[in-house]
Amino acid sequence: MNISKEQIDDLNAVVKVNISKEDYHDKVEKILKDYRRQANIPGFRKGQVPMGLIKKQYGRAVLVDEVNKLLQDNLNKYLNEEKLDVLGNPLPKQQDSFDWDREEFSFEFELGLAPEFEAT
Repeated sequence: MNISKEQIDDLNAVVKVNISKEDYHDKVEKILKDYRRQANIPGFRKGQVPMGLIKKQYGRAVLVDEVNKLLQDNLNKYLNEEKLDVLGNPLPKQQDSFDWDREEFSFEFELGLAPEFEAT
């Protein structure tokens, strides 16, 4: 995972998060194996459903869920480590055509930074 910040001006910044397959693949496979053990699909004994069928039915939803969790956790961790004074929540930038079939994902978030001032 790679997180970088691009400062636009004093009050605005863009955080870019790149997620590679190594970051989410093990967790997705573990969850799909658990689904396989618990799946009760007609025509198959419980726990004996082929992994291809499980991936076809649940693979995309599990992938989206895990990438979302990974994204939220690491973005919050980055904001805390960098001690950025953010106003509100990071806003995701709209991406017109997003392909979940790729192995690497790139997300951008707009940040509103708190202005620095001194009280006199």
